[in-house]
Formats: sequence, structure tokens, C-alpha cells
Amino acid sequence: MGSSHEDVLQMAKEMKVKFIRLQFTDIFGALKNVAIPVEQLTKALEGEIQFDGSSIEGFVRIEESDMNLVPDPDTFVLFPWKPREDGAVARLICDVYHPDGNPFVGCPRGQLQKVLEEAGKMGYTMNAGPEAEFFLFQVDEKGRPTLTTHDEAGYFDLAPSDMGENARRDMVLTLTEMGFEIEASHHEVAPGQHEIDFKYSDALTTADKLATFRWVVRTIAQRHGLHASFMPKPIFGINGSGMHTHQSLFKDDTNVFFEPNSEYQLSNEAMGYIAGILEHAPAFTAVTNPTVNSFKRLVPGYEAPVYIAWSERNRSPLVRIPSRRGSSTRVEVRSPDPAANPYLALAVMLKGGLDGIQRGLTPPAPENRNIYEMSWEEREQRGIDSLPANLEEALKALENDPVIQSALGEHIWDRFKEAKTREWDDFRTAVHPWEVEKYLARF
Repeated sequence: MGSSHEDVLQMAKEMKVKFIRLQFTDIFGALKNVAIPVEQLTKALEGEIQFDGSSIEGFVRIEESDMNLVPDPDTFVLFPWKPREDGAVARLICDVYHPDGNPFVGCPRGQLQKVLEEAGKMGYTMNAGPEAEFFLFQVDEKGRPTLTTHDEAGYFDLAPSDMGENARRDMVLTLTEMGFEIEASHHEVAPGQHEIDFKYSDALTTADKLATFRWVVRTIAQRHGLHASFMPKPIFGINGSGMHTHQSLFKDDTNVFFEPNSEYQLSNEAMGYIAGILEHAPAFTAVTNPTVNSFKRLVPGYEAPVYIAWSERNRSPLVRIPSRRGSSTRVEVRSPDPAANPYLALAVMLKGGLDGIQRGLTPPAPENRNIYEMSWEEREQRGIDSLPANLEEALKALENDPVIQSALGEHIWDRFKEAKTREWDDFRTAVHPWEVEKYLARF
């Protein structure tokens, strides 16, 4: 950390970089690029490269379209898969600013930084580690993705069952060359499903890495003639793809969630954070599970958490506390999926947890039984609520939660709500193949 403009210019010279991609995300997490020749790098580092913000979904109207990209020097990295004999290609991740030098309130990366500043005022830094699952599908003769998986392998299976092993190995090698520390790589439960886990970092670095991760995985899959999809539930009847997110708060080098002499060895801060996550989960689900399809994954029976509870042991509740303690004490939120904007997902979860700490909230007792096996009456008696059942319910919960709205900021919330309401209406009014199959011959 702490690279300067001079460091970037020197690295670009030593690596014989010819082009730089200036990257940022729209409010839905789609990675955008502005490519510049290396001769423009000094100008770019000074925040003088502009783009048309009205062309980016959720940004601004056409009459206020000029936006400036301000690169973060710490995010400079070379693309390993580009041929270097003709000149290497590198990238820088950027924050978005107005031409007058003020930060743009619609920049998701900037919004996460605001919530991290709030945590900083309370004395905390946030570490996060996501586990993003994805599917590898075959493509048709025109290169379009199909729903045909490349294998019939299962959890932790090896070749020859796992036909995606070569692709996954290249993904790991590429990510490692780009500065990732890969901790695990394996086949997941469903056919064609994979997981690559990279080491946790501070929240901003993690969000940058997650945006990069999705893009690298897709790029390398394409080079292997496959399509990588982070769609939460592409195939009915098998597990969907989640993005379990491990979170902890530190003061200096001390994990504030660990308290060796308390019940569960969890501090008051940890208990408050858990309680805040549970209270605000219905609202932040609109951001951590942001598509119509997300809610096809959030159903009982496929290892996806549906019930708002926490546990030290089992994986059926929303929040799990992994067994390791000391500096590894952390809260694992199991509901997010990899379609989420990584910056906004971390911002809303952190905001919910901080609110629980600030208000001194206490969570209910942990649920160490399998909640999926409880009857509806049992869950009601124990006060276990469910996450929203669809995108419309999640948006309504977010509309009634000013704390989580504030993590997004008014600009992003307004445009997010407008776009997602339109998405829900499109889905609600469409006639789906299931309906035709069910009703056409009957009525």
C-alpha cells in the first residue's frame, strides 16, 4: 500500500506498458473501462481524464455528463494474458469525481469509503473475505452461453470428473500474477460449479479484488471455450451460487470481536455487530441479492440461508461464527450472492453492523439446531423471521430502513430503486415458460 504517482510511472516504464485501462463500476457492479495510451498516464494520475457519465447506468443525466476519473495508484497491475512483445497492458481502478474536484456521490467505490470513514471515526477498520461461487457452462456454435455444464462432478471432486480443472488452474495462476493470495480452489456441490477463495484484506482492497476477480474469471473461461456465470441460480433443482462474506473489525492490530473470557468468546462489539446484521438484513438483501433471480437461490433445501438467525455451529442461519478465535474471530454472513456490487454490498453490511454496535444491540440466543427442519410454528415461537421472498419485498424493506439507505446515499438509492422496481415489473408482467406449460392446455 502507499504507491505514489511516481511509483506508477516507473512501473509502467519498467514493464513496457503501452496501454492503461482506467476501471470503475456502475451502481450495479458492472466493470467499466476507459483505455488510454501510456503517454496519457501522467494526465490520468492527476485526475484529468474525463468520460461521459450519462452513458453509465445510474450515474447522471446528459446535461451534467462530464465526469473525471481519479486513479488509485495502489491498484496498478499488469494484465498477464496480454502479449507483451507489442506492449503490455495495465489497469488502474478509479474513483469518480466531478470536474470541480468534488467526489461524485454516485460512485460506489466512493460510497464504501464514506462508510469506512464512519467506522474509522469509531476507531475501527474492516477486514472482509468473500467466497464467490460461479458456474462454468459450455457455449454454442455462435459462442453464446448455454445451460450445459462442462461436467457432472460434485463437491471437491478431481479430474477426470472435473473438466473445468484446467480453466480453474489458469484462473488461479492469473489471479496470483495479479497479486491475489489464493487460499483454496475447488469444485463446488453442483455440476459445473466452482469456488476460488482469496485471502481477506481491508474492505476497500477486497471490493477492488472482487470486481477484478469476476472479470478475470470470465476472461480466462472464455479463453478455454467456456462461459463463467455469477448468476445466483442458473439451474432449477441444484445449488445456486453464493458469496459468503467473512467480516471482522480491528483497532490497530487487535481484532475487537474476540473476548476470551466472555460467552462464545465474542466481545460486546461482536454481539452488537451480529445484532445489527440481523436487524438490517431484510433491507440490505436488496443490495446483497440484487436481482429477480437472486431469490430463486434463497429457498430452503439448497444450503442457502433463508432464516434471520445466527449460530456458532450450523450453516442454516443467516450468520455463522466460524470456530477459530483470536485474531481470526469473524462474522460470516451467508446470504449475499456474487451478482452484488462488491462496494455497495460491503458498505450496507458494515453499516448495519456498526449501527448494532452504536446502539448496543444484543442478538437473540444462537440457533444451533437445523432451522430447515423446524416447523413454521417452531420458528414463529422462537422469533425466527425469514429474508424477503422476492426483489419487491426486499426493496420495500430497504425503503423502510433509513440506516441502510444512508450507506448507499440518496443518489445511488434513488437510481437503484428506480432500476430495480422496473426490473421487478418486467419480471412480474412477463409470461414465463412455466405458466405456458402449466396452464395453456388446461384452460
